[in-house]
Amino acid sequence: MLGTIFTWWNGATMGALFDIGRRARQVGTDEQGNRYFEERRPSLEGRKRRYVLYKGLAEPSRVPPDWHGWLHHTFESPPTESPLPRKPWEKPHRANMTGTIHAYKPKGSLSQGGERAAASSDYESWKPDA
Repeated sequence: MLGTIFTWWNGATMGALFDIGRRARQVGTDEQGNRYFEERRPSLEGRKRRYVLYKGLAEPSRVPPDWHGWLHHTFESPPTESPLPRKPWEKPHRANMTGTIHAYKPKGSLSQGGERAAASSDYESWKPDA
């Protein structure tokens, strides 16, 4: 409870929840549980502001492409009303895992403890004596 008052990285603060709940309406949720809102009235620029309240850690790479397009006014209607058509070759959206234990570590990287295979274009280090 105390975390929701002072911290924003593990979810919205109490002030943000109150403010968004007062001026915006919920438009939908994605498969990760993130909730999306749009203001009831247009701002001074003439368009309605859009928000996302993350479920858990506030990590923007967890926003799927269709909701990202809606948040940035690329699409007028939210994916709940008109979902993006999917191509057969498209893979499902994945969050950025850099900096986590699930990050990609190729064979031979320092974190895997392996040796890098020699490449045909390996360099020779510069020596000032030569």
